[in-house]
Amino acid sequence: MLGPPADGNLAVPVFGHGTLEVEWYAPDKEDKQKPHSRDEIYVVAKGAGEFFDGQQLQTVSTGTCLFVPAEVEHRFENFTEDFAVWVFFYGPEGGENA
Repeated sequence: MLGPPADGNLAVPVFGHGTLEVEWYAPDKEDKQKPHSRDEIYVVAKGAGEFFDGQQLQTVSTGTCLFVPAEVEHRFENFTEDFAVWVFFYGPEGGENA
């Protein structure tokens, strides 16, 4: 699964097994992602910035772990040039609490 992002995908696929998909995401100047159809976890691998969770901004830095339910608007803002995260998608379409 390693390779460049698929058309329309902003992250690089790294691993997949069952419903689990792991991606590497390093936004360039602006985070243009849209809400996703499955639950996800982010782990900040390097850098720092802010995360908008659909309601408020919170400061994030290396090691921060974030959960985002399916279909919730979210994005990273004001991040450093070296900013990158691991992304873990899992579960069914619509999320586990659909």
